[in-house]
Amino acid sequence: MGLSTHVLDTMHGGPAAGMKVSLFTTTDDGQATLVKSFTLNHDGRNPDGLLYDNDSLKKGTYRLVFDVKGYFAAKKVELPEPNFLNLVSLDFGVAHTDQHYHVPLLVSPWSYSTYRGS
Repeated sequence: MGLSTHVLDTMHGGPAAGMKVSLFTTTDDGQATLVKSFTLNHDGRNPDGLLYDNDSLKKGTYRLVFDVKGYFAAKKVELPEPNFLNLVSLDFGVAHTDQHYHVPLLVSPWSYSTYRGS
């Protein structure tokens, strides 16, 4: 239980190992406070397993920022300048701290999608 993330590279058909991600808490007026930055592991997941466990996760709003441009540039994907996606920012709310919130991202240089996973 808690909060976790996972990124799949849909262009190459595998996990987005090495992508840089930042986690923020946010306020109603859009102010963001950095909680941590990390690099996804070999499986495209946050390296510590959980970003927050249930004891640390608080009701509120959060933001995950994924460095899509940096990831695909490191993979030597030829991108136009300026490229279509740079940073992908996902704002989401946590209403029930006794539940698990998994925030996956499916991404290519041209598109992304997300959902509340399990």
